[in-house]
This record gives sequence, structure tokens and C-alpha cells, in this order.
Amino acid sequence: MLVNCVAYQQGNKLADIPVAKIGDYLQRPDCFVWVALKDPGDDELQSMQDQFGLHDLAVEDARHGHQRPKIEEYGDHVFAVMHMVEYAPTDEMSVGEVAVFVGPNFVLSVRNRSTQGFLGVRERAERETHLLRHGASFVFYALMDAVVDRYFPVIDTLEEELETIEDQIFERGSARQNIEDLYRLKRRVGVVRHAVLPLMEATGKLFGGRVPPVCERSQDYFRDVYDHLTRCNTTLDRLRDTIGTAIQVNLSMVTIEDSDTTKRLAAWAGIFAVATFFVGVWGMNFESMPELKWQYGYPVAFAIIATVCGTMYWRFRKSGWL
Repeated sequence: MLVNCVAYQQGNKLADIPVAKIGDYLQRPDCFVWVALKDPGDDELQSMQDQFGLHDLAVEDARHGHQRPKIEEYGDHVFAVMHMVEYAPTDEMSVGEVAVFVGPNFVLSVRNRSTQGFLGVRERAERETHLLRHGASFVFYALMDAVVDRYFPVIDTLEEELETIEDQIFERGSARQNIEDLYRLKRRVGVVRHAVLPLMEATGKLFGGRVPPVCERSQDYFRDVYDHLTRCNTTLDRLRDTIGTAIQVNLSMVTIEDSDTTKRLAAWAGIFAVATFFVGVWGMNFESMPELKWQYGYPVAFAIIATVCGTMYWRFRKSGWL
């Protein structure tokens, strides 16, 4: 679906144009075209390929999606893939994808499986006409910057979830549930990290040393994006380490709780073993047993059993076994 198709010249918006007129505006000096598509069909992608002369392999990647974040050069064009990570209404994490084609006088963004648009990015770029004069390279930066900035709220949410679980670590009986929550959180951190780390590595190609010609005028801006990605990656690494530590602590808590249960069972087993011993000895009914015909034998036997068992219970309770 075509979201918008706009022509710009010298940083100023000329007009919303039909797809059929793209070629006319591409021939104008100091003019570039910015097109945005959402979940396009094959016919739309083919039309854009014809208009902009896109490489077959890049179009194939944009058509099928599910690509690893990357930045590739095809002649004087740059093709980038970025993941758009967001929380669905069900609190589950979903991953969309945006493919960006950048040429000397055009930018084409193809958004798939994502509810987050870039209208705010276009409005920002149109307000900053002095930056929009940089042409397609600045639009490419603005799109990339918007994607990366949207990682920060997701990472903040992950940190809040981890803090909530950490507050419950030492609550008795919650260890197993905490481990399930931590593993679920670890998978979410992995999803975000798979979006951040490859993109960070790829962004390093856009500043310093040899960079694609279309990006030369915006190297400082891409360096800023790289810094943001580095911050994201550092935070994600710290989250992974903290989650690993929390899992180990919870596993230790499970072991401690199991040990406490074993101690209680052993203590009660010891108490009943002593009682069973006395009852077994006095229940043999030998004729020569002196307590057998004693009128106080029965209550005295019970008193001895109760005293010994009570003493054992007190000692176990004092030692923390009960």
C-alpha cells in the first residue's frame, strides 16, 4: 500500500506526486523523491523497481522480508534492513521490518508487519529544511534514527520487568515462577539484541573511512546513530548478565527450599522413629517384662515417649529444622 509519495527540492516540499510522475521529478536538479510503502504487493514493488532502477536482489529481500538487519551497497544505491521491535496489545513482543532503498535522488521505505509509521519522521524532516537540503542521505538518517530511538522504550520496559522479578526473588515459594519469567524475559532481550547488534555493526560502514557516496554528507549523523546503538547494546548486555545471575540465584533458592523441606521431613521422621522404638519395645509382651503388670506402666510409658519426642521437637525447632 502506498502511504505517500512526495518530491522535495532544496529542502522544500514541492508536491505529493503520483507514482507515474516519479521519473519526471528525478530528472530535475537538486530534487529527490521520498516514497513510503506499507506491506506492498508484488506489483507495487515491481513498479518502484522500474521507477528507481533497484537491484533485483534488494527487491527480493524487501519482498520476502525476514532478513537480518544489514546495510548493503548496489552501485550508487544503498539498501538497508532494520527491525522494528514493539509490544503488541497482548504484551507479547512483535518484530516488524523496514527496508530502505537510498539513491542519489530518492528514498524508498518499505514497511512490513509493523503498526508504527514514519509520519512523524516526515514532519520533522520537513520542519528542518536546512537539514533536508542534504537530500536522501538525511532522510535515510532520519528513518534510521527513528527506528533506533524506538528501541529505548522497549529496553526500559525490559528493565522494569527485570526489577519486578528481582523484588520477588526472596519471596518463599516464588522461585520456580521467577525462573519461568526470567527465561521469558531473556528471550525478549534476545529479540531486541538481534535487532540492535547487526545494525550497529552495519552502521559502522556509514561514517569514517570509505562510506557509500550517497551517505558522505551525513556521516556525523550516522555516527550519532551508531552511538545510540552502542548504548542499546551495552544495556542489553548488562540485562543478559543480570538475568543470568538472577536465574542462578533462583535456582539456589529452589535448592534451599528443597533442603528445608528435606530437613522437616527428616526431623519428623526422627521423632516418630523414637516413638516407634519405645512402642515396639514395650509391645513385645514377654512374661518377664517388669513393666507389664505394673499399674502405672501405661501412663509412664506414654509420659516417657511424650517427653523424649517433645525434647527432640524442641531441639529441631531450635536448630531451624522445624
